[in-house]
Amino acid sequence: MDCLREQQGKRLHDGFFEKRSKSRSRFVWVPGPLIVGAGPSGLATAACLKERGMPSLILERAHCLASLWQLKTYDRLRLHLPKNFCELPLFPFPPEFPTYPTKEQFIRYLESYAKHFGLRPVFNETVVSAEYDRRFGFWRVKGVSCEVGGACKPLETEYVCRWLVVATGENAEAVIPDIPGAADFSGLLVHTSCYKSGAAFRRKRVLVVGCGNSGMEVCLDLCNHNVYPSLVVRKAVHVLPREMLGTSTFGLSMFLLKWFPVKVVDKFLLLMTWLIMGSTDTLGLGRPKMGPLELKNKSGKTPVLDVGAFAKIKSGDIKVRPEIKRLTANGVEFVDGKTEELDAIILATGYRSNVPSWLKEGDMFSEKDGLPRRPFPEGWKGENGLYAVGFTKRGILGACMDARRIAQDIDYSWKASLNQLF
Repeated sequence: MDCLREQQGKRLHDGFFEKRSKSRSRFVWVPGPLIVGAGPSGLATAACLKERGMPSLILERAHCLASLWQLKTYDRLRLHLPKNFCELPLFPFPPEFPTYPTKEQFIRYLESYAKHFGLRPVFNETVVSAEYDRRFGFWRVKGVSCEVGGACKPLETEYVCRWLVVATGENAEAVIPDIPGAADFSGLLVHTSCYKSGAAFRRKRVLVVGCGNSGMEVCLDLCNHNVYPSLVVRKAVHVLPREMLGTSTFGLSMFLLKWFPVKVVDKFLLLMTWLIMGSTDTLGLGRPKMGPLELKNKSGKTPVLDVGAFAKIKSGDIKVRPEIKRLTANGVEFVDGKTEELDAIILATGYRSNVPSWLKEGDMFSEKDGLPRRPFPEGWKGENGLYAVGFTKRGILGACMDARRIAQDIDYSWKASLNQLF
């Protein structure tokens, strides 16, 4: 059923499909901000607005909040950062939750968050276009809802609002790379958004493409289910222990950055990593020339926080492979000329923004990657009441910073409008 809902939501972007459907339509005036996306970013923004006494309307294309977490993540997933760095504004995690909450615990937390602030998103509502009407000074947002089960009967709704908050985030659509020979491969080829557990691959030969946090953790999960995984590492990557000196690596980094420059903290982190893990270069995991924090700040590339995969690489349970040259009917050929037979390939190749597909605006968001053109921390505000939350490449912590700024700015604009009326 979840797959059906997702497919029908995407079909609504297809103009041919819309023309063939007998649609209904309606008009809705939104007195407060309209928020597109009911993930952590959208919920945080709505809560910050509500604290200031401002109503908002949240539209969500899936049938549930935090659809990425609920529908497109693997079973063993936990927060990679301690819970105190992943709390949404104004609402702490339950004290009984562990330092690194599970996927189920985090979803439960988000549901409690929405209930606490009385947030009721409009589900199964796919935004297909949003455009600023300069004649009247409002945003016109077209949403299409689709009844699931049997024939799809779209209901078109035009929402009109003064403030539009884009909260669809950096991870709206899966990135599927164009690999030569993919059409010839006879095995299973899936993205991590469809991967749940290694139990489905027991005793099989599986190649994981992508060595970020997801790729590493999927490999570990496969090992734990008696699978024979290989990992494609195309570029240099920083692998750090999740904890060092008895505390989280991320928390320690944040503390040290209060006192020392980024490059000094990077050198300390890499020294501690070498003492704990040894050299990674000899295992096919070369490190970038730039330190992990500096690289994160300049490119948004997140270092891998190891939760056990590195030990499996050292033991040989996870084989590190170079870049793919092409796929064959029964396996893969790598750029070094070596080949390998495979039963399945899992693409841990990440996600991308889908904003350019529906937002008719060319100033704030880049058409190339769908991210704000202005870098953090300036990318949250555009022109004419347009805002972006969850595009900082700094996870939930960055999204919460944006949510507070947006609520404060809209509150100021709201009060200024009232003063003009009276």
